[in-house]
Amino acid sequence: MAFGWIDEQARTRRRAGLVRTLRPRPADSPLLDLAGNDYLGLSRHPEVTEGAAGAARLWGGGSTGSRLVSGTTELHVELERELAGFCGFEAALVFSSGYAANLAAVTALAPHGSLIVSDAGNHASLIDGCRLARGTTQVVAHADPDAVRKALDTHSGPGVVVSDTVFSVDGDAAPLADLAEAARQFGAGLIVDDAHGFGVLGSGGRGAPHASGLAGAPDLVATVTLSKSLGSQGGAVLGPARVIDHLVNAARTFIFDTGLAPAAAGAALAALRLLRREPERALRVRAVATALHARLTAEGHEAVRPDAAVVSVRAPSPELAVQWAADCRAAGVAVGCFRPPSVPDGISRLRLTARADLTDEQIEHAVRVIGATRP
Repeated sequence: MAFGWIDEQARTRRRAGLVRTLRPRPADSPLLDLAGNDYLGLSRHPEVTEGAAGAARLWGGGSTGSRLVSGTTELHVELERELAGFCGFEAALVFSSGYAANLAAVTALAPHGSLIVSDAGNHASLIDGCRLARGTTQVVAHADPDAVRKALDTHSGPGVVVSDTVFSVDGDAAPLADLAEAARQFGAGLIVDDAHGFGVLGSGGRGAPHASGLAGAPDLVATVTLSKSLGSQGGAVLGPARVIDHLVNAARTFIFDTGLAPAAAGAALAALRLLRREPERALRVRAVATALHARLTAEGHEAVRPDAAVVSVRAPSPELAVQWAADCRAAGVAVGCFRPPSVPDGISRLRLTARADLTDEQIEHAVRVIGATRP
């Protein structure tokens, strides 16, 4: 039977308690959301929703084609210019998703004969970029610049180091300055995914490269998502103008993909301008993450100290992690649940995301619910 192997895989997932299901949410969900990535609380801000609506009224529901055909509007160019300026880079290129941006950056900048040195904790989009690139990939120990040096020392051709700036599972930050130094020692480039740093770290939320003094460096390329801190959809690659020009000509997820919808571009631009005007939002989301961690550890939970907006709480097992998350939801608090195979270290977790618009009372309520439902 065609696709008969799917049934056996489904049975294996059920036996392991690893079945994933879609859970549609209503527009007026009563849940306190600590599962989504709306770090700055901007996805429903009136200026952001009007930015989306206004762009749709002006430009239409879709971009109508790939960026190189008809999908580049004046709005896309405006967003790219302001993103690059805000984050401290020479140029930017907007994609339909952060995933597409990561695939583009890695595949287009790691040609045949190159070595890609990839952190073991990298996001799936970076991993897939490494798999699709024509270069050879070597996975090294998590957040270990010495391991990066050892890998690069074995290769005489072009090299590129690939890392998240803030890792999505535990919320820990990469040692960017040390990684940059290791890459430069061997003439390699550095590609960093700043999905969880942009809008949270750096002066006014300008991102982890800005916070590390690396923004605008000629050997650094950063990717960001527009779907987290900016509450919209899409992604972008930031870097030297010559690198961005290369991506326009060589990145398949740019050349052959339909451009980002105008509504998403309009929402992202409105959110970016709001963040520029209200930089305290970045400070607030970090304060909320710190408060969540402090209250959870005070209650005896094993929580990882956050470097940005993600707070990870260890669970006893995959099955109990799923049950814990379900019990939190039943009690009115939505939390993320990470378990194998999404976490390669085999440690299941609840994943909480801080938001700048959470009140102190909501933080206390969340901590009470997580404690009351602990398995």
